[in-house]
Amino acid sequence: MSSFTRTDTSILGQWWWTVDRWILGAIGSLILIGTLLTLAASPPVAERINVDSYFFVKKHLMMLPLALTILFATSMVSPNNVKRMAVGLFIGALAMMVLTLTIGEERNGAQRWLSLAGMSLQPSEFMKPALIVFAAWMFSEQNRNSGVPGNLIALSAWAISIGMLAMQPDFGQAFLLTVVIGAMFFVAGMPMLLVGGLLGAGVVGGVFAYMYVPHVTSRIDRFLDPSSGDTFQVTTAMNAFMQGGPFGRGPGEGTVKRILPDAHTDYIFAVVGEEFGMIACLLLVGLFAFIVLRGLARAFAAEDHFVQLAASGLIFLFGLQAAINMAVNLNLLPSKGMTLPFISYGGSSLLALSLTAGMILALLRKRPGVAIGGASVGRSP
Repeated sequence: MSSFTRTDTSILGQWWWTVDRWILGAIGSLILIGTLLTLAASPPVAERINVDSYFFVKKHLMMLPLALTILFATSMVSPNNVKRMAVGLFIGALAMMVLTLTIGEERNGAQRWLSLAGMSLQPSEFMKPALIVFAAWMFSEQNRNSGVPGNLIALSAWAISIGMLAMQPDFGQAFLLTVVIGAMFFVAGMPMLLVGGLLGAGVVGGVFAYMYVPHVTSRIDRFLDPSSGDTFQVTTAMNAFMQGGPFGRGPGEGTVKRILPDAHTDYIFAVVGEEFGMIACLLLVGLFAFIVLRGLARAFAAEDHFVQLAASGLIFLFGLQAAINMAVNLNLLPSKGMTLPFISYGGSSLLALSLTAGMILALLRKRPGVAIGGASVGRSP
């Protein structure tokens, strides 16, 4: 792509000169690292469940071309088409979430997955970015006094989504979405009383879940008092970080992936810590931080209020999910089944994150007469 000139008027040429290549490169690095770590961490897990050693690797490699296609295709669309995509995806994802409650696969007491053509799909992963973009659109409509009750529509969509997540149940994702919507509400310039009310509703929901949902109670109790129950996964993960030290035990020399059932998904950060060490973990954190900080800087520099809200909301979602996963691995938060973006194995997660990243890149592209990052730029498709 470096052969494209600034006078190239092809779709690819205009895309190359308008997309944020630094964020694109950082996302590409995460995808590459995730593929290598799936190759390193998943074979022992596959052997424990008596399938081919490279079962998860093959599935990941099969999904990767589709994920990259989604990422690049989405990054080429206009902000208006991002809105249209989000609305259709939000409606479709909610419909599939309803289906999970009746015909969905049950795992560990939760019904969050649909089996489609031999593939397990988690609709809530796609609902998250769709809700963020739709809410940003409604907040921006309210802000420009278009007569649309945008705040009410956005909060209603959030409430419906949270209700569906609670029925699955998936309180971790519900918490994540509530925090992100609250942050967007704040960025949109809404009164602090309303922002506080939204976050207060999230706290009340968390207290309710702790009081009446047994597995939530158990996880929080074990986090606050490890002697109150089984803490095998977290303890093993912490031991992995200690054994890894600054430079790690070396590729393939770790033992945590042979013990933890979720070493290739929720606890893959512990595999990084054991085999590649603290320095590699910090570099990975730095890569996520770079995407978040650069993305937010460009989002807040946008003059279009919708672009500002949607891009910042998607970046909040991406960064907070990464922070929660790493914090759980380090025993800084109660255990929660949340993937590390582009690093953890997971088909639905990979596709949904590719869509999220594509939307971020699409929204942050340079556009005619719009100053992003301090310069007025030429036309993009």
